[in-house]
Amino acid sequence: MKSIMLFALFVTLGLILAAGCVATKNKYPASTTTEVNFTPFSSIPDPGLNKTINATANNTSEQKGSLRVSISGISYPANLVVILDNETVGTVKPTKPLYLMVPEGNHSIMVCMDLVCEQENVTTRFGRYVTVDFSERLQKDVKFPNPTAQSSVQILDFYKNGNVVSVYVEFINPESVDHMISVDLSIGYTYIDGRSYIKLGDSTQARATQFVKAGQTEIKRVDMYLASDSVISFDNPEIQDFKVK
Repeated sequence: MKSIMLFALFVTLGLILAAGCVATKNKYPASTTTEVNFTPFSSIPDPGLNKTINATANNTSEQKGSLRVSISGISYPANLVVILDNETVGTVKPTKPLYLMVPEGNHSIMVCMDLVCEQENVTTRFGRYVTVDFSERLQKDVKFPNPTAQSSVQILDFYKNGNVVSVYVEFINPESVDHMISVDLSIGYTYIDGRSYIKLGDSTQARATQFVKAGQTEIKRVDMYLASDSVISFDNPEIQDFKVK
């Protein structure tokens, strides 16, 4: 009898221990590893994203500043070529300035009339408005703006010293070839005759010749001698004739 009770006790303990092991296994399951394949973000094709990037790149341009070129102050008709950094960028007229958008930085702007060119260095900045006017320099440096003008002469000034009248003559060659220019001058005057003390009239002439290069002018002094020291009055010097060779 005692043996049977011990056997029953051992069986009961075995069942209790078995139940405890099952409960522990369910409460703390063993950890597992799951393999997941990820593709890096940078390699995922996204048409929408690429389109945005390209649009941004296309819209990014070099910043530019405004430049206005004018010759509004000159008094003669002209249609002059404008040269920016050795490249022709348009034309300018007295009645119509030229407006440009120029990349930021230092630039050389130039206009030319015949063989005379006027140049200005400018600095452009984004949001800044720069104006260059060549009127005053063109008026000063280009006295004969007509491209078809022929060579000529003109009297600039004269003065009398004793019986000599010094005449300053300007020889002008606006053409594209060199010329030899000659001019004949004349002065009329009145004087008192030293013997009869009678008022008399006379004139004196002189010729001057000057070599003038293409597009240039030359100034020469011409001395004209009067026949008497007792000159009462004399006329302004006059150009009688000139020749171009």
